[in-house]
Amino acid sequence: MFQAFERDANFEATPGVENVQVEREEAWDRVRRRLRAELGDDVFSSWFGRLDLVEIVEGVAQLSVPTRFLKSWIQAHYLDRVRTLVTTECAGVAQINLFVRGAQRPPLRVAQPQQQDHAPASKSAPAPARLAAAPASPSSQAERLQLAVADADGLQGSPLDKRLTFSSFLVGRSNALAHAAGERVARIEAGAAPLYNPLYVHAAVGLGKTHLLQAVAHEVIGSGKRVIYLTADRFMYGFVAALKAQTAIAFKERLRGIDLLVIDDVQFLQGKSIQQEFCHTINALIDAGRQVVIAADRPPAELESLDERVRSRLAGGLVVEMSSLDEQLRVKILDTRIAAARVHHPGFEVSPAVVGYVARMITTNGRDLDGAVNRLLAHTTLSGQLPTVESTELAIRDLVRSREPKKVRIEDIQKLVATHYNVSRADILSSRRSAGVVKPRQIAMYLSKQLTLRSLPEIGRRFGGRDHTTVLHAVRKIEGAVQADPGLRDDVELLKRMLQE
Repeated sequence: MFQAFERDANFEATPGVENVQVEREEAWDRVRRRLRAELGDDVFSSWFGRLDLVEIVEGVAQLSVPTRFLKSWIQAHYLDRVRTLVTTECAGVAQINLFVRGAQRPPLRVAQPQQQDHAPASKSAPAPARLAAAPASPSSQAERLQLAVADADGLQGSPLDKRLTFSSFLVGRSNALAHAAGERVARIEAGAAPLYNPLYVHAAVGLGKTHLLQAVAHEVIGSGKRVIYLTADRFMYGFVAALKAQTAIAFKERLRGIDLLVIDDVQFLQGKSIQQEFCHTINALIDAGRQVVIAADRPPAELESLDERVRSRLAGGLVVEMSSLDEQLRVKILDTRIAAARVHHPGFEVSPAVVGYVARMITTNGRDLDGAVNRLLAHTTLSGQLPTVESTELAIRDLVRSREPKKVRIEDIQKLVATHYNVSRADILSSRRSAGVVKPRQIAMYLSKQLTLRSLPEIGRRFGGRDHTTVLHAVRKIEGAVQADPGLRDDVELLKRMLQE
């Protein structure tokens, strides 16, 4: 009887636990709704869409985010606001702890707001070091290289790869201009004003822009100048860490005291205040006669996530593209990689016929060419036979099949459509409303939406500054027309194939 009573008591207690959980979920929903209402949909989606309430233990609400950068940003800008809302809406909560999912959970204790905002640097940010305080001419190459990856009040420089120098950079038609510009920037005489400032290099993945940037950094370090090489995410993290440690002024002063700033993958730069500081830093360096080198995966005008002032500043220097590797350059890359592999595997030989076959079949980027060499080396070492064209076809087929489609630009679409319909590109961009111009213009807008990742407003800007509703109307009209008109459908499909080949 006692056991039965115990089971019944447990059964009755369970709904109470469930009610507490439901109440917490409802409270957390109220917190999220208030955050969205106070900050707006864009800010909420960017910074709080992946903020979760994990549990409440001993009056401490455990909140989690997926990345370290997101944690740092919320702590630096919104921690007090989140704490106020959570303690207001969640009964019994006196404090919050914010941690990265998958990382070690912070201790469950009630902490003062100052302790939460100013955690020791060893726990949440790299320890400050001496960037600007370093001597202008370090005594050794090792010291100069260390300078390029030093901290500056939370700014952790990205490491340089000692192999990525000008001597190992292979030049072809597709990258000759970018290479020449990089060498000119890196080898400018002491005291001379920068020729191209900023130097902006853009290319798709695996075409060598990071190699070129690091080669510039190595060359300038070798001349005894102060250099820092950063990826965009490292710049963002350094800025947030400096805000958190209340060393933002020192961060700015030391960053602007260098001779060369190199920023890679600038397309990932996010956050209004970070972009503003980035723009101020570039302006300060350029005004002081210091060199800035930037790289991204597309031209400045296509970096829609960046503020207009940042895009304008980046476009104000020399903008060069590193295009797809031509076949001669691909052969040169393969020969170089095979020679490097032969140092450790003397029996590794690849015939010119096999090299030529790989160069013809893999046209995407240098990383796929590296993968092809690794597969040929594995075939040789495992089978004991030199690769033939037939065996190579099997070895690299996954690389061939995984080739990315050609990147189509709006300008290319406009030119091809204009040629196809015997009008000029200027006609398509003009305000003319004649039927002979309106139809090609609408087809070009439709293809721009189909074949690029550009938004409707961006497409409208590329078509003479038109409104996004005009683009939407054109897209819908051509969508309906191709269903009803087989001739137009064939024309559109032909244009698509020509643009994607």
